[in-house]
Amino acid sequence: MQTLDKTHPIQELRTRLAEINDIESAASLLYWDQATYMPPGGAAARGRQMATLRHIAHTKFTDPAIGQLLEDLREYESSLPYDADEASLIRVTRLDYDRLVKIPPAFTAKFSQHSADAYEAWAKARPENNFAAVAPYLEKTLELSREMANFFPGYQHIADPLIDESDYGMNAESVRALFAQLRQQLVPIVDAIASQPITDATALHQHYSEPEQLAFSLEVIKQLGYDFHRGRQDQTLHPFMTKFSTGDVRITTRVRENDLNEGLFSTIHETGHALYEQGIARDFEATPLAGGTSSGVHESQSRLWENLVGRSRNFWEFCYPQLQAAFPQQLKQVSLDTFYRGINKVERSLIRTDADEVTYNLHVMIRFDLELALLEGKLAVKDLPAAWNDRYQSDLGIVPPSDTNGVLQDVHWYGGTIGGVFQGYTLGNLMSAQFFEAALQAHPEIPQQIRQGNFKVLHDWLKQNIYQHGRKYTAAEIVEKVTLQPLSIEPFIRYIKGKFGELYNF
Repeated sequence: MQTLDKTHPIQELRTRLAEINDIESAASLLYWDQATYMPPGGAAARGRQMATLRHIAHTKFTDPAIGQLLEDLREYESSLPYDADEASLIRVTRLDYDRLVKIPPAFTAKFSQHSADAYEAWAKARPENNFAAVAPYLEKTLELSREMANFFPGYQHIADPLIDESDYGMNAESVRALFAQLRQQLVPIVDAIASQPITDATALHQHYSEPEQLAFSLEVIKQLGYDFHRGRQDQTLHPFMTKFSTGDVRITTRVRENDLNEGLFSTIHETGHALYEQGIARDFEATPLAGGTSSGVHESQSRLWENLVGRSRNFWEFCYPQLQAAFPQQLKQVSLDTFYRGINKVERSLIRTDADEVTYNLHVMIRFDLELALLEGKLAVKDLPAAWNDRYQSDLGIVPPSDTNGVLQDVHWYGGTIGGVFQGYTLGNLMSAQFFEAALQAHPEIPQQIRQGNFKVLHDWLKQNIYQHGRKYTAAEIVEKVTLQPLSIEPFIRYIKGKFGELYNF
């Protein structure tokens, strides 16, 4: 960003935004601690602490003085190109301000406190298979989610304001239409694969010690480009990435000693998120530009690195000898072909985060439909477990044996709003294929480089075309700018048919 006279209104805006960012980062640090190392006895105070900080940040951001600064900067903004850094900062800040000014700071504090309490209740209820214990919290979350939506009158569907917050420009109708197209293409593929013999993935379910898994996954993501000088990895109940600054971008994972898939691929997944945040222009530090542009674009990067790179044969032609060396007893006699087919096994499964690339989006669609029904009042919280199980039976042909592996498996509804989050996972899958196609068109040598353990050209291309821009562009703008096409299901379907058609001969 250019240097202007200290009296220029944008300098005061930057100063105010940096202070707000510091407060928000402190709240994020408290959440990270809650999800990783905090003793259970700290839960009640932690909820209060985060609520206090978020109330302060909200109050400062919606101060009329910021509104006046944004008004004073209109003429200056109009004198700059649309994508100039300063114009983008003003535009994105105004978008956030216009949204947040509609939400009372007291509501933000109340929701933050409730979310912290609900998270702790979920963390206890999930392993105990006790939906009844968390249901009252979920009732409150639903009430607060509706209240949140109603701060934005004029919507066509009550979920629209919640979806728009995470994936600006999308709404319930547009997501439903996209999902209907995708479902029409995916269901026949799932049926074609399900009719074939079950893929042998037993090699992945031997005993793999936790320390050795963690050590190997750290080496992998170091090679992918994760900067440990600006990040670290810890363990948690539900993996996530968080950022306190462009110089402190952390990831978390979870490990199961009888499943090599979980720890390794959740680590690569969260690394994809972190590579995005570490790649944002340093000049955007402590401003609203210093973040991912939408949940869908963010998810596109985690899924690109996890799946299009991390589950590719090219990647494992390079990496499998290293894995065999790390786990010789388990994998010495397992061929690359067997291992590759195992990590890409397609099956009708219960857990979204463990789901293969073909069925994964069906899991997302189930959640999206259920949360719309909750928000519409067509589904009561007490009936959610049964509705969940019915959808898994009808859509995937399986029924969860417990709520732990059913309605309690995801943290989202127990640590945030009901509505506005899950659609980003499928939008991200679609974008990941579309972005990867564009990268290959620009650099056809990328597959061969991955086979040699060289990820720099791909990483640099993503930094240049997506990461560095932060929130300068909307999701629709960045997709069009990078791929020269609007968002489409076609690149993803081409990718799925190509990869899994070869694996399963359909």
